[in-house]
Amino acid sequence: MQEGDQAPDFTAPVTSTSDSGETLTLSALRPKKVVLYFYPKDDTSGCTKEAIGFTEQVQAFADAGAVVVGVSKDSLAKHEKFIAKHALGVALVSDEGGDICERYGTWVEKSMYGKKYMGIERATFLIDGSGRIARVWRKVKVPGHVDAVLDAARTL
Repeated sequence: MQEGDQAPDFTAPVTSTSDSGETLTLSALRPKKVVLYFYPKDDTSGCTKEAIGFTEQVQAFADAGAVVVGVSKDSLAKHEKFIAKHALGVALVSDEGGDICERYGTWVEKSMYGKKYMGIERATFLIDGSGRIARVWRKVKVPGHVDAVLDAARTL
């Protein structure tokens, strides 16, 4: 997926502070902008910092006409615990089968200490009100990322 592409639509189970076990359909969020961020695993240090960062700025994103949605392969039950433990204010989609990750190209080969394995690449897609990908951040480093995405959402 790259800038200018139509964002692949999906319907998937979602957990948020207001509901759990519902489904979220990406195209139903239009004409809002969508910050769709992919992260490896609930309740790990980098993923927690990223989710808290988006939560701290959720109102600023709303003011910019954007909604924030996180995606990982964790179950709804894990998402519920993650949201409750850290008082998260963003919706988290459960992609247990990996279809969404595959469609967005975030299921990639990774390497740690010389071992290769498959995992979710930390990536963020800013989707405009018509469903097109306006910005892409790959191999995201958490510090400063939320602010960069917020700036882009404000100027979109």
